[in-house]
Order: sequence, then structure tokens, then C-alpha cells
Amino acid sequence: MKRRLLLTLLVAVLVAAVAGLSLEQVPGLGGQESSKHSPNNGEKVHLQGEGSSFLFPQIQAWSEALRERHPWMAVSYNPTGSGSGQSALLSGVVDFAGSDPPLSRAAWEQLRGRVLQMPVVIGMVAVVYNLPGVGELRLDGWTLARIFLGEVEYWDDDAIRRLNPGVELPHERIIVVYRSDSSGTTEVLTLFLHKSAPLVWGEQLVGKSVDWPVDQTGRGVGAKGNQGVLETVLRTRYSIGYVEYAYALDSNVGVARVMNSAGNYIAPTPQAALEAARAALGSIPDSPLGDWSEAFDAIVYAPGEGSYPLTSWSFLLFHSIYPGEDKARAVRAFIEWVNTEGQENIVEGYVPIPPEVRQVNLRALDHVEAG
Repeated sequence: MKRRLLLTLLVAVLVAAVAGLSLEQVPGLGGQESSKHSPNNGEKVHLQGEGSSFLFPQIQAWSEALRERHPWMAVSYNPTGSGSGQSALLSGVVDFAGSDPPLSRAAWEQLRGRVLQMPVVIGMVAVVYNLPGVGELRLDGWTLARIFLGEVEYWDDDAIRRLNPGVELPHERIIVVYRSDSSGTTEVLTLFLHKSAPLVWGEQLVGKSVDWPVDQTGRGVGAKGNQGVLETVLRTRYSIGYVEYAYALDSNVGVARVMNSAGNYIAPTPQAALEAARAALGSIPDSPLGDWSEAFDAIVYAPGEGSYPLTSWSFLLFHSIYPGEDKARAVRAFIEWVNTEGQENIVEGYVPIPPEVRQVNLRALDHVEAG
């Protein structure tokens, strides 16, 4: 029997060598999918997530790539908004959630040890506009805050003109498009407005869902999801809104340069986002079980000559305990892949997380258990 087993293994190695395969690709010879992650019963394991529409294009790309890398598991995701995603996770409806902001400190205190949080990409919120005949536009936080408050009514208002000398601005009313659902993209924008113009935009107007003062003027329009805001801006002349930058790519929408904390007008670019992220590294906790709210606050309106001021981490949230080992094994495989190979498979418009953050995220593998 021992000679027969040895001969079988030798034949498998020779076949692999002839075919140009590595030993890990030979079934039964250390293959990652067979021994490390795949379920014992051979059935496909499904992971269901929901939340941030900001993250949707990236998760969609990851789920397609994962089918090839781990055919024994499938990842589905519903872009319902960050607030909805957090609620669905905490109520046990989904296996994971996408959320641009992490849990608030108060929520984290209540759930300490039960929820894992990890930023998986760096994203940027783009200020978009529909101004026929106008090319590049520059805006600062003070002016944007007054636009969303409804105080700046016309595009040729002095507040906008002084930031854009030589630009022919129309005497047309500004239509403000905002997210009608609970949205992490909204929290990034409103946090930026508060940090850059605290005397104009109060802390009570920071959050995933706010009562927009511009509505009182009749010039506010709500739209669901990043895609909904983009489509509304594209079909509404003289409008302004905000979307995750990946949604603005390959569209005819205008994208503003926004003044950062150093006083420079910066366009959303991977380099500008990475500079903001590196400025915020000192605020990250040392564990996915930690409180990430300070790290989220630090990256928005981060210091740096070239930092894009509307940069954000975008998070995935997981339970620490799952029903059954197969589900826990799939979650561990998903987390590991996202923080290794997945960082080489980033959709245009997003930026990979720095190695320091990946190392922290991978510590989650020691905390995902079957219960």
C-alpha cells in the first residue's frame, strides 16, 4: 500500500511538472482551496452583503474575480447605502456590510468584540456639476457649505466668481442634488464641510442622513444612491451634487477641484488620495476589533500640500462569530483575498490601502470563529 501511494503521488508530481502546474494546483497536494478554505461537504458557500453604494463597483469586481480563485464560494452584494448595510449586519440579516464610515464610537462600545471593521479601499467623493460651457471649476469648503445651505443661489454669485477668475459663470439658479438615503458618501461630504467651514456648517449637520437646509429654498433634489445622484445631475442643467469618484469617471459630468487644508485646489486623483491616507495612518487602531472612528475622521480634510480633502477609507464590516465552520471559513477566505490578491484588482477610481492597513486587517483571521 505504501509503495502504491508513493507511486500515485510521484505520478501526480510528474503530471504537474509536464503541465507547468505548481504543486499547490494539484488536488490533494497542498492546494489552498482543498485544504485551507473549501468546505468539507463540497457545497458552495454563499456570502451575502449589503450597504455602501460607494463600494459597489469594487465589490462587484472582487466577487467576479473570487469565482475563479475560490469557485466553492459566491459573494453577493446589494448597494442599499451605508446606514442600511450597518443595520442589516447588526440585525443578522447579512454576512457582511459595506460602509464608508465605520461604526460610531458609541455603537462600537456597545458591540465591542462582536464586529470586525476594516478599510478595504481608499475612495474619493467628487463634487460634480452640470454647467454647460463651463470647464474646470474651483470650490472651497466655505462656498460649498453655503451652496448646500441654500445661501448661494446663483452660479455667478461673488463667492463662486472670486474662486474662478476669468470663468464665464451663468446667472442661473443652482439646483442642489443630495443623497435621499442613509449614505456614507453624505457623511464624508458633511464632515468635510464641518471641518473646513465650522462656523457655517454646524456639527448637527454631519451624518449619513441630514435635513438639508437648501430644501427650504425649493432648490434641493434628493436621489437614491451614487448612481441616482449622478444621473440626476447629468439630466439637470445648472445642478451640483456629490458622488463617489468612480461613478464620475467616463461620464460628461464636471468634477470640481476642491481646496484642501493647505489652501491648494486639488482634483481627485490616486496620488492625492494616497497622500491623505498616509497622513491619517497615525490614527489607525492595531486591530479590526478596535475603534476606527478616529481614523475615519483623520483622513477627511487631512493635512498635506497635495491631499485631496474629500478622501475616505471605505470599510467592510463582519461578525466575529458565524453559524457553522463552512460560513466562517468562507469569511476568512474572503477577508484574506481582499487584503492580498484583491488589492491588485482595484477598480479605476479607487486606491489600494497601504501595507500598514492590510497588516492590521489580516489580524481579523484570528478572530472569525464558528459558533
